Amino acid sequence: MALHQSDVLIIGSGPAGLTSAVYTARANLNVIVLEGIQPGGQLTTTTDVENFPGFADGIMGPALMEEMRKQAERFGAKLMVRSVEKVELTPNGTQRVYGDGDVFECRALIIASGASARLLGLESEKRLMGYGVSTCATCDGAFFRGKKVAVVGGGDSAMEEANFLTKFADVVIIHRRDRMRASKIMQDRAQANPRIEFQLNSVIDEVLGDREGTGVTGVRVRNVETDAVSDIALDGVFVAIGHTPNTAIFKGQLAMDEQGYLLTQDGTHTSVPGVFAAGDVQDHKYRQAITAAGSGCMAAIDAERYLDGLSDTPPVD
Repeated sequence: MALHQSDVLIIGSGPAGLTSAVYTARANLNVIVLEGIQPGGQLTTTTDVENFPGFADGIMGPALMEEMRKQAERFGAKLMVRSVEKVELTPNGTQRVYGDGDVFECRALIIASGASARLLGLESEKRLMGYGVSTCATCDGAFFRGKKVAVVGGGDSAMEEANFLTKFADVVIIHRRDRMRASKIMQDRAQANPRIEFQLNSVIDEVLGDREGTGVTGVRVRNVETDAVSDIALDGVFVAIGHTPNTAIFKGQLAMDEQGYLLTQDGTHTSVPGVFAAGDVQDHKYRQAITAAGSGCMAAIDAERYLDGLSDTPPVD
């Protein structure tokens, strides 16, 4: 079991984690980033990213994350592919993180482990993710201008995604029950929108299309009451059945809301002094690459200022 020590340890290598790494490493702190099982985070599963500032012609998601990674390494951050299994948090003390047989000790911990979109669990959904299947209307809606898309879900987030998408496309909401669970005001708004239609009591059995051709071409839906199967021609599928923050290992040690998102105050401070949170792990509202990067910057500055206050603790060599 190897022991690794650092001034700052960052869990996660998406926009929040790598931005934190750039800022803390550039401040001449000893920084280690634990990349997790999906280095680069959710953006590595996307294709074109058109709404990240600085790229007038857009950039591929994996390419954007590779540039961020190189920038963090340029300033001296050490990136390691490790999956975190356990943490031991101590207020204003040494934070210990265990992953893949190694122990990591740090004076400041930044949690940027993100959130995972809940998916339908279909092989075709996974295969066509980024090729017409999406979990973010704000990110990808503009790619479907003048087309028809499906939104899967019946909650407030599904209604919000559907209404947003009608700026670009016609929308069919597919929901497995005979009624929505969204708030009445959100349902009324969707039902009053002439570009939205509803297919209730229905589930998607398969997303149709291929990665080599035009991407998504439709969905095969099944009526849960009659078992009747039919195909709907579509250009995209937006799955809006919620997100799960990657915070299970912090339960009982950090304050969370009822959904498991980490609670922060005065910037990015968590309930344990010396532990900070950035990105989708604490943001259930915006969930954008640029907002994650911004909060990663905030966490880095908060961590640097926290360490400056520990004047009696020498930095790690």
